[in-house]
Amino acid sequence: MEMKASFSNVANMLLDWDDVHNSDFCSWRGVLCDNLSLSVVSLNLSNLNLGGEISPALGDLRSLQSIDLQGNKLGGQIPDELGNCASLAYVDFSSNCLFGDIPFSVSKLKQLEFLNLKNNQLTGPIPATLTQIPSLKTLDLARNQLTGEISRLLYWNEVLQYLGLRENMLSGTLSPDMCQLTGLWYFDVRDNNLTGTIPDNIGNCTSYEILDVSYNQITGVIPYNIGFLQVATLSLQGNRLTGRIPEVIGLMQALAVLDLSDNELVGPIPPILGNLSFTGKLYLHGNKLTGPIPPELGNMSRLSYLQLNDNELVGTIPPELGKLEQLFELNLANNHLVGPIPSNISSCVALNQFNVHGNLLNGSIPLGFRNLGSLTYLNLSSNSFKGKIPAELGHIINLDTLDLSGNSFSGPIPLTLGDLEHLLILNLSRNYLNGPLPAEFGNLRSIQFIDVSFNFLAGVIPTELGLLQNINSLILNNNKIHGKIPDQLTNCFSLVNLNISFNNLSGIVPPMKNFSHFAPASFIGNPFLCGDWVGSICGPPLPKSQVFTRTSVICMVLGFITLICMVVIAVYKSKQQKQVSEGSPKQSQGSTKLVILHMDMAIHTFDDIMRLTENLSEKFIIGYGASSTVYKCASKLPDLLPLSESTITIPTTCILSKADDNTVMDAVDAEVSVTCVDSGHIKKTFQLALLCTKRNPMERPTMQEVARVLLSLLPSPPPKKPPSPAKLQGMEERRESHSSDTTSPQWFVQFREAISKSSL
Repeated sequence: MEMKASFSNVANMLLDWDDVHNSDFCSWRGVLCDNLSLSVVSLNLSNLNLGGEISPALGDLRSLQSIDLQGNKLGGQIPDELGNCASLAYVDFSSNCLFGDIPFSVSKLKQLEFLNLKNNQLTGPIPATLTQIPSLKTLDLARNQLTGEISRLLYWNEVLQYLGLRENMLSGTLSPDMCQLTGLWYFDVRDNNLTGTIPDNIGNCTSYEILDVSYNQITGVIPYNIGFLQVATLSLQGNRLTGRIPEVIGLMQALAVLDLSDNELVGPIPPILGNLSFTGKLYLHGNKLTGPIPPELGNMSRLSYLQLNDNELVGTIPPELGKLEQLFELNLANNHLVGPIPSNISSCVALNQFNVHGNLLNGSIPLGFRNLGSLTYLNLSSNSFKGKIPAELGHIINLDTLDLSGNSFSGPIPLTLGDLEHLLILNLSRNYLNGPLPAEFGNLRSIQFIDVSFNFLAGVIPTELGLLQNINSLILNNNKIHGKIPDQLTNCFSLVNLNISFNNLSGIVPPMKNFSHFAPASFIGNPFLCGDWVGSICGPPLPKSQVFTRTSVICMVLGFITLICMVVIAVYKSKQQKQVSEGSPKQSQGSTKLVILHMDMAIHTFDDIMRLTENLSEKFIIGYGASSTVYKCASKLPDLLPLSESTITIPTTCILSKADDNTVMDAVDAEVSVTCVDSGHIKKTFQLALLCTKRNPMERPTMQEVARVLLSLLPSPPPKKPPSPAKLQGMEERRESHSSDTTSPQWFVQFREAISKSSL
């Protein structure tokens, strides 16, 4: 009853464990007693979903021979009192949540033959005292968190038959003493942190039937004498083995599984491997193997798995592989194979997966593939296949993946592909396919992924695609599809990835909620498609306050024409002023006044400047520029005004104009004056033109800033009706987005203030 108290979740599982109503514990669930002594000899509480811990009271069962608690949720540590059960021969605590060290008291169990502690969270080293158990035949400590090295003493147990240490964190090397386990048939140290090399005497482990040292960090070459092993499974994958595949492996007639994948092996595949007539699985992928695929592999009559992918193999696919009637998976992807697919591959009627992705294969798809009724995975992508996609592919009714992308297939998409009711993935992208997207695709009720991008497909998007309830990716971009986006697509509630960009679609993007989360990149490149993204033909309209009227546009155009004329006149008149500056002051009295506009000062005439500088006397010179002399003079304001005189003429930044406000309109074209009657606006426009001709480009406004100043000079038309709050918010957001486009927001304020200060 103490054991029951240490368990949890026992309400429905251990109802009969009740010493009050039933004192006959030998009748309790999972309890087996000796008929004579009535002592408990077996306790089997496996797979009852029990929680809690293993009670130390277990040690009171001195006659216990077998205990099985596997498949529960027991936590805590293995009690030391377990060592008191001296008669124990069988212990299975696997698949629980036990933690802590393996207690040394286990070594006291001299009758123990079977110890299974796998699938727990045990830590610490493997106790060397386990070698003191003379009858131990099975030791399974796999899938824990054990650390440290494998004790060499463990290898001297002549009785041990099964050693399972996979998926721990064991370190150290493979000891040459491992072959002292003369009774061992199962040796598994897969997925640890072992280093070093494979012992040279590995061929002496003649009792081994399964040798798995995969997924460690073992280096070096495969010893030649490994061929003396009589193992059925040789797994060396996932290490750092180098060198060539020893040809002697071809003499290991008992081999059923040979896995040398994911290493750094080089050289050709030994043709002698074709002698392995009992081998069902040959994994050589993920190495650096070169040369052709040996035709002799076609002699491996029992071969069901052949994976040669991710190497550097060359040549063609040998037709002899078509003799492998039991072949279930053929993976030749990511090599340098050329030529066509042998037509007799269709003789491999058991073929379930065929992958030649990433080679240089050409030709067409064999029509005999229609006979591969068991095929579920067909990947011919990233090759140079051409021709039409055969309609016969639609007869491979069990296909769940069809990938023909990255080839040169042409012609229309076969309508028969719509008959593949189990199809999950269809990728026909990056070919030269034309014609419409078949409406029959609506029959692909299991489909999850469709990609037909980068082709020349035309026609419309079939409304039948709206029947695809399981589709999550629909990729149609870079074709010539036209028409509207069917509203039926909004019924595809599983759709999370849609790309119909760069087609000729038109109309409006469906406004339904499940379409709102698609990014604008899903729709761009359709010039007649209407949606809420930049460049859409029906993007949000500008507020009326920002729309130029016809009269405003005419006024602006005529104003700029006037400015150009004024600049030409200024250049011409400035040349005449050269004669004035060289002659007497009387010569200039009858001429048009020279006006210098300065952002921070009032307007100065030429007479003012000559008077203030005493006819450009040398005593007012403050410096020399690259092409002019700089003078100073007292302005109408208390500041000093720097002036410059070219060695040829007065600088062209001077403008000949009417200085008096009442004569400004005399310089305006009569046609312009009809619509632009505000002289203040005209003066501001002139000053803006001067700012555009600043010598320092950094001081000039941008075209955006010029447009905004001109826009500010226009009278705002009265609104026809007050805009709604939603429109006001949208207008404000667009103003903010437009303002963020300028490189320096201060320019607009600066130039607008400058013009206002100088003009009014």
